[in-house]
Amino acid sequence: MRLYEFQAKRIFAEHGVPTPAGTLVTSPSQVAGLPLPCMLKAQVPVGGRGKAGGVRAVHTAEQATQALADLLQMRIRGHRVRAVLAEEVAEVRREMYLAVLLDSRANAPLVMACAAGGVEIEEFARANPEQVLKLAVDPLLGLQGYQLRHLAKFLKLQDVAGLGEVVRRLYGILLSLDASLVEVNPLAETPAGLVALDGKMVLDDRARFRHEKLFAALAEEQAPLHAGDRSEAERLAREYGLTYVELDGDIAMIADGAGTGMLTLDLIRDEGGRPANFCEMGGQANAEYARRAMEVVLANPRARAVLITLIGGLTRMDEIAAGIAAYVEAHGLAVPVAIRMCGTQEAAGKAILKAIGLDTYDDMTAAVRAAVAMAKV
Repeated sequence: MRLYEFQAKRIFAEHGVPTPAGTLVTSPSQVAGLPLPCMLKAQVPVGGRGKAGGVRAVHTAEQATQALADLLQMRIRGHRVRAVLAEEVAEVRREMYLAVLLDSRANAPLVMACAAGGVEIEEFARANPEQVLKLAVDPLLGLQGYQLRHLAKFLKLQDVAGLGEVVRRLYGILLSLDASLVEVNPLAETPAGLVALDGKMVLDDRARFRHEKLFAALAEEQAPLHAGDRSEAERLAREYGLTYVELDGDIAMIADGAGTGMLTLDLIRDEGGRPANFCEMGGQANAEYARRAMEVVLANPRARAVLITLIGGLTRMDEIAAGIAAYVEAHGLAVPVAIRMCGTQEAAGKAILKAIGLDTYDDMTAAVRAAVAMAKV
């Protein structure tokens, strides 16, 4: 579950991470209760608000009224703005980037930091890898003092204790709430100390059973804010219980596990392609999961090719192939498909796919290159 900024910041505050005082508003008529001057920030579950004009500084009630009216009519990357977070203005000396996340490759926590705040971290890291620090955290030992001192030195911060406290609290949120990402972008240095000016959190849906009340409360808050914004693919994925995140590319992706999926996303980008989604079926998927996954990713009209990557430890390849075949037999294929298949019952799976005219690849990179080429035709 991806949280809105106001939800993430509330959790931050509950765990002792400093944030600006803020109020959520849904109408220009609520301007009378706002602290002025203030920052008005459109609440949407995607990034890029600043570039889209979704963040405004206002100093008077008249400015706030007009800005709220404008913001509440906006769409940002397809999402209608239905709420705005009004926050007190912080005295910012400088901004940094800080995040605690799960490293899918190492299957362990990772701290990421950058001395430049408010940047698109993925693009920035590709262009300036030496300016992004990544600290692997041993899950048994936790954060160590030397790591926090190294982090403070990298960020050129004198307040080692203050930074350490913020990082430890963010790390605690990651562990206690089963989050996959806890991000502050930017983290501001102010006269009063470090303050989280923005907040992003993603909770692991597979851990919902451990946090039923929290998930239910967050979902209830989100429902009126994104009503009508879900695409058909997102609606189907929710109905079918599939892990699906829509992206802005044209290569639909299905993987048989989260790790394989994250690797596939990286490989698509490395080969010059743009993924249309992230979709993983889970390590013990069956034919029905595969059929549903095909239906979901192909409900996205931007999909120009489908890439299916299967490693197949616990998953049987003949089951997955049967599900793909069931979809093709029922709906046909409007776009080309590249499939990398290996693992349990691999030969049987490949035979099923060959019978419906689909070839498979043994090498993942070759399959990715084929999918990227298919999408460009």
